[in-house]
Amino acid sequence: MDALTDDEVDALFRALADRTRRDIVARVIDAEQSVSALAERYAMSFAAVQKHVSVLERASLVAKRRRGREQIVTADLAAVRRARAVLDVYEQLWRHRAAQIDALLAEG
Repeated sequence: MDALTDDEVDALFRALADRTRRDIVARVIDAEQSVSALAERYAMSFAAVQKHVSVLERASLVAKRRRGREQIVTADLAAVRRARAVLDVYEQLWRHRAAQIDALLAEG
């Protein structure tokens, strides 16, 4: 987690806390998509999908660029890897704590 500030980690978790945003990240990891194409997949307005993309963009999980009249969304794979590294740190922390609890229970 040394590579990310506390504010960046907060933005990351905030962005991934929503199922639509997680789905958008998964879709654009597979292939870049326009905001319009993404909006067709959800039962919400185009503006709502744009807001979701903006949250992901602020968390640096995706990037947007213009192609003609379209806004193309792509995944930032380095940022996705950093997100995984943050989660890996927490996983190791909880595994260590669970092992400590197991050891305490084994003593009793």
